[in-house]
Amino acid sequence: MLTSHSSALQAKHAGIEARIAAENRRPSPDDILIAQLKKQKLRIKEAIARL
Repeated sequence: MLTSHSSALQAKHAGIEARIAAENRRPSPDDILIAQLKKQKLRIKEAIARL
């Protein structure tokens, strides 16, 4: 179960990273959205590190 949880977190982390990259490619990126996504990504990274 630990492996599936870790895999799910890693997939979520990659998804957020893709959303950040997509937002940065827009002509007028939403800095607030990017900051929120980066915080989410950091929380997931910390959760993975605790496993």
